[in-house]
Amino acid sequence: MSNRFKPKFNIKKGDHVAVIAGNDKNLTAAHKVLAVYPLKSKVLVEGINMVTKHLKPSAKTPQGGIIKVEAPIHISNVQLWDAKAKAPTRIKRERKDGKAIRISKKSGQEIK
Repeated sequence: MSNRFKPKFNIKKGDHVAVIAGNDKNLTAAHKVLAVYPLKSKVLVEGINMVTKHLKPSAKTPQGGIIKVEAPIHISNVQLWDAKAKAPTRIKRERKDGKAIRISKKSGQEIK
């Protein structure tokens, strides 16, 4: 897919988000975004949507076994976390010195 039609999201890797829908819904806690998959419209959030993965024995894991790993969730189920307001918030974009910046609608502060 070309960059011309690639979707643009307000959430980036390293941001803190609140899960607003699903089994792990929690509007009072922030979680870190580990990865964003724009073509699939999904995000990987630390400690959210844990699934069980069965590993065969290999050189890396000689014992094999069962581990818990995070699975991606849809980007519409998370909302950006405002550290100042300590709540989930929507954002607006503004241009500053030729760069687009994200501003929280709840507190009016720039999100870094």
